[in-house]
Amino acid sequence: MIKTVLLVVVAAIALLLIVAATRPDTFRVERSTTIAAPAERLFPLINDLRAFNTWNPYARKDPAMKAEYSGPQAGPGAVFNFQGNKEVGKGRISITDSSAPSSVAMQLDMWEPFEGHNEVNFTLVPDGAGTRVTWAMHGPSAFITKLMGLFFNMDQMIGKDFEAGLANLKQLAEKA
Repeated sequence: MIKTVLLVVVAAIALLLIVAATRPDTFRVERSTTIAAPAERLFPLINDLRAFNTWNPYARKDPAMKAEYSGPQAGPGAVFNFQGNKEVGKGRISITDSSAPSSVAMQLDMWEPFEGHNEVNFTLVPDGAGTRVTWAMHGPSAFITKLMGLFFNMDQMIGKDFEAGLANLKQLAEKA
């Protein structure tokens, strides 16, 4: 009896590992909203990491997080190193490219709680009297991420944060 239970448990674990291994090697999370403000007003709130962190939902999750800025104030080369609670983790975000007022590209390197190296892109496109802002992140899916994805919907978890951040940006920009 114990031998049968043990074989079933081993088979179930093996099946989970096999299914995880067949999941995509990359991921992409993307959310968009339209903000009643011109791209010229929104762009500096993304392209300057200090301004970015006034509406960034991850910065709001740990007001006591250790933060260090380096490089230029804004644009390519601007860097933000952070170490926070378990919701924030430890990592670095840097602006790798920007084109006023339509796009900002960033590199997000995380070391805790899981290592990850992802690209983050913001695009700003005129939309009627406002601007359509899209926040996207993509990168490789490590095996642990694939395995976790069997139990947690990563798109919904990260997407929820992106939605909150875009709502914060909208509130900030529309009151200005």
